[in-house]
Amino acid sequence: MIGRLAGRLILRGSDHVMIDVGGVGYVVYVNERTLAALPGAGEAAALYTDLLVREDLLQLFGFLTPVEKEWHRLLMGVQGIGAKASMAILGALGPDGVSRAIALGDAAAVRTAPGVGPKIAQRLVNELKDKAPAVMAMGAGPVANAPAAPADPDPVIAPDSPPPASAPASSAGAQAEALSALANLGYAPADAARAVTEAAGDGADDTSSLIRAALKRLAPA
Repeated sequence: MIGRLAGRLILRGSDHVMIDVGGVGYVVYVNERTLAALPGAGEAAALYTDLLVREDLLQLFGFLTPVEKEWHRLLMGVQGIGAKASMAILGALGPDGVSRAIALGDAAAVRTAPGVGPKIAQRLVNELKDKAPAVMAMGAGPVANAPAAPADPDPVIAPDSPPPASAPASSAGAQAEALSALANLGYAPADAARAVTEAAGDGADDTSSLIRAALKRLAPA
């Protein structure tokens, strides 16, 4: 399995690039966002890759991050989603947008991808919503100044936020995972901590429900 390529980009197409690795040119198919983010011909480039094997075809698909690659693999596992649809979804929303849409069950956002109809979009969010938290947390280190337990006061909690009630260790772990996932999506630590604390106060106690509830609070009015 070819999991990553690093070399010199020697060709750019409309939906693919060629990367020279030790004198061998690998054709890698990419989505629009990835193509736009890659450097020009002749420059160094690296992509995480997933190999699609068919009876008469081998295709490499490339991604900028492990999170994007993992979403591609999960999307491909949903009935009715092939490589073309997966790349269209990631190209339209980006990995962060896919994470938000699936965590919130937002099938309408998924439908903005070309060629994805309402039934497929709904099936996708239904089947993958429980897997979203783990993917969102991939590659995220510990949240800076994140509370070790909800009862401990911490600088990332806004001064006007009431201290959260004490919680069992399992709930504290879920909140830490939710904070990590939100930080990986780019939310400010203080905003993420406040949203997770409020979600926990409303009864959310597992990682998936905490992330969904926190995202709803963080969404623009």
